[in-house]
Amino acid sequence: MEDNPFGPMGWTPERVGSLAGKTYVITGANAGVGFQASRILLSKSATVVMLNRSPEKSAAAIRNLKEEFGEEADVSFVRMDLSELASVRDAAAEVLRTTPRIDALICNAAIAQVPTQKLTKDGFESQLGTNHYGHFVLCGMLFDRIDDSNGRIVVVASLGYKMGLRTIQFDDMNRDKNYRANAAYSQSKLAQMMFAYELQDRVRAAGKGVEVYVCHPGSSATSLISTSGSLATRIVFSLMSLSPMVQSAEKGAYPEVMCATEDDLDQRAFYGPTGRMEWVGPVGKGTLEPYACEKAVMGKLWDRSEKETGFSWGF
Repeated sequence: MEDNPFGPMGWTPERVGSLAGKTYVITGANAGVGFQASRILLSKSATVVMLNRSPEKSAAAIRNLKEEFGEEADVSFVRMDLSELASVRDAAAEVLRTTPRIDALICNAAIAQVPTQKLTKDGFESQLGTNHYGHFVLCGMLFDRIDDSNGRIVVVASLGYKMGLRTIQFDDMNRDKNYRANAAYSQSKLAQMMFAYELQDRVRAAGKGVEVYVCHPGSSATSLISTSGSLATRIVFSLMSLSPMVQSAEKGAYPEVMCATEDDLDQRAFYGPTGRMEWVGPVGKGTLEPYACEKAVMGKLWDRSEKETGFSWGF
């Protein structure tokens, strides 16, 4: 495709050289796309720190990775529940205590298609609270450590941002009046993208060195829908996953690994598959709808996010 700088086959991990001495922190890395991203990074001799909710699944994932790459594979785990801001703060503090360098923070974890309205412990609609507010605080707490190494923040969004309102529903962010699983998920992903694009502007204005990228995995065979979606959604997706419109979780990991490692990418962009409907196919620069970076809305969301989470970025 013309807008794909990586040629007809798109970006692949073959482009990545040795990552020895570099450290990547990944949320939601014990399964699916996050696990595959960890595999790719470890195969290039990187250090990987997983931030996951389940100690048992994390231990199993680390066992699998060490079986594949050897006992010397540098992969570890810090427990974090993105839906609880206290857990996010504790995990970030632990990362700062134990991880002297962060070359990229990959905001990969998400929940999706929660069938009925649920609130987090902090009182937020569950998908917005987990996908956006949790990452908002995590990125803020780790920002200086990332800045020290001129590192990157990679926000893993979704084509689902196009499936709802084209702005943020500020007057009812918990969706008390009109909860629908898809619409709430769409809002959470649009919020993540707006946060990332606003962060780009603030980083530039503050003269900081952090680069911020936004990508999506396309339509990938992961456990995301099966862990939080309704029965009907799970059945539909399991049927879809047999079709050529769904790719492997490994291919779904390519965009986030690319954004964490590739030089000379555009920041005001949306990276992912460039094939049919941008669900599958060669990885490169995809279509970014202008409303996802509407400045007035981004600024308002940032202020609201600081107020709701009680976390101030200081710039």
